[in-house]
Amino acid sequence: MSSPALEDLADRLDAIADELADLALDRLRTALADEGAAAAGAEERRLTKARRRISEAATILRGASSD
Repeated sequence: MSSPALEDLADRLDAIADELADLALDRLRTALADEGAAAAGAEERRLTKARRRISEAATILRGASSD
């Protein structure tokens, strides 16, 4: 079981992951709307990768395995 401080930090990381997911969706929409918007697609992939890592960190802080 994690401490209240770690749970609070994990909650904040979840909020950041949600923000990253929103940004990634915006970039994906941009890439789909503008054929040839490779930069927006690449940025969406970076944001999605970062979101996954942040979510993994929140899971680890809660004491659960991310495997």
